[in-house]
Amino acid sequence: MSAEWRCVRRNQDECRRYLDQFKVFDHPLKQSSITVLESKGTRAKALASLSESTSGASSTISLDPLSLALDGSDPLSAFAARQGSDPLSQMAAEFDGGSPVAKSGASASQKKSREVSCLLDMELIEPWGARRGAILNKYTTNEKLSIVTSFLNGGETIKSQTTMSEKVKYRLEQLDEFEEGTVRQMLDLSQQEYVVKIEQLNHELGQAWNTDQRVKALKIAIQCSKLLADTSVIQFYPSKFVLITDILENFGKLVYERLLVKGEYVRPGSKHPGPLPDNFTPDMVPESARETCQNWFYKIASIRELLPRLYVEMAILKSYRFLTANEFSTILMRLTRMIRGIGDPLVAVYARCYLCRVGMAITTDREYFKENLNDILDIYHTILNGGIRAEIAKHRITLNGYVSLFLPGLDWIMQGVTILSTDAQLDDILKRCREKKHPALLMQSIMQSFRSDFIALRAVHFVEVLSTISVEGFSRGQLLRMLGSILTHTAPPSEQRGAVLNAAWRVI
Repeated sequence: MSAEWRCVRRNQDECRRYLDQFKVFDHPLKQSSITVLESKGTRAKALASLSESTSGASSTISLDPLSLALDGSDPLSAFAARQGSDPLSQMAAEFDGGSPVAKSGASASQKKSREVSCLLDMELIEPWGARRGAILNKYTTNEKLSIVTSFLNGGETIKSQTTMSEKVKYRLEQLDEFEEGTVRQMLDLSQQEYVVKIEQLNHELGQAWNTDQRVKALKIAIQCSKLLADTSVIQFYPSKFVLITDILENFGKLVYERLLVKGEYVRPGSKHPGPLPDNFTPDMVPESARETCQNWFYKIASIRELLPRLYVEMAILKSYRFLTANEFSTILMRLTRMIRGIGDPLVAVYARCYLCRVGMAITTDREYFKENLNDILDIYHTILNGGIRAEIAKHRITLNGYVSLFLPGLDWIMQGVTILSTDAQLDDILKRCREKKHPALLMQSIMQSFRSDFIALRAVHFVEVLSTISVEGFSRGQLLRMLGSILTHTAPPSEQRGAVLNAAWRVI
């Protein structure tokens, strides 16, 4: 069946009637302008930033949006002028030359223009916040969870205290109630319900702080820290760590800001007290603020259980700025050694991860990173020992699933160790890791954390290592796939490519 096509004649006179016509005296696309007059004694607020003329003067404002925004240049040229170079060229420049971290000239000058007070200021590591969502999405569970707390059901009667003795008595009564076991256990919570309860605890902490109930806020932080000792639903532990440390960071921020408020001091040449500057030193802090800061650390030191004592002190670690300016390295090393008292290797790795997260925000020292990695390597054999295997069977998860629980915490520590490390130092870490029994977890973390140019230059060596090590908990193909992804981003030297391909195919 065929159709016959015919052209329809169009009446141009009829079409013109659809359009409204009117006479104009200027071309509609012509650049237009408006003259603004300011009379004496009046001023248009909306045009104040556009006009710098005096009273009675006039100014002409251009209404051409492209000329106004870009001064006549096209958008891409203006963007390039602002950026200086494209992102890919900048990235290539950073890794050029084989040095641990080689920044471009523009970037280096920017770093010199501002003071670097901690490792995070160097912007050499991905912020923890960028990993948070991925961890929460990956580590989920269908099993029932539980929470032990005393702050989600009912509420406390808030009494008004007028004298200092009444305030002290009320706080002691609160601590007595906490010690007498007023906590309750909530069982059979789904993952969603658990997350809601954790958010409620965070809200309760903020409310307690805003109503001047500092002891209650501290008790919430302590009870949240205790939840990190519970590995009954082990596959959810990384997500639980993320949720609980959010509360602890909130608590640490509240304590620090409170001390800043109390830390007003009189600047030289001024008669009135003012806030502490951003780069304040301990000698600027008044005695009252120092005493308050010391009291916080004394309270935390009196916590009997190791894990909450560690986590709560780490949460307010930044507040040591009010007491000392050059002892952060000593404090971080002390906390690193205290973590050795944690028996569960999974709990210990995440405690070390949190310590490194906090430490990066307060100092440029990296020795505590190395010490934490050394401690992990010293106890690495316990990750897959007989007792742990029994726990894995009890939780009904695969060996691969259990080993992967360590990756978020271990990756963060490993990336911190690689900051500004030389190739010789990275070679030493690689050698120590490959010598461990069942080093697949360590090798995956190394490939995830080390610079891609370092791995590409040693591509043949990496293939040989991955071909010979015990890969219990991982598949050899999984490790080779990760290596291949790195080499597609940063190609190995041309003389190694054939050897890399042949060695990999032999294993596959």
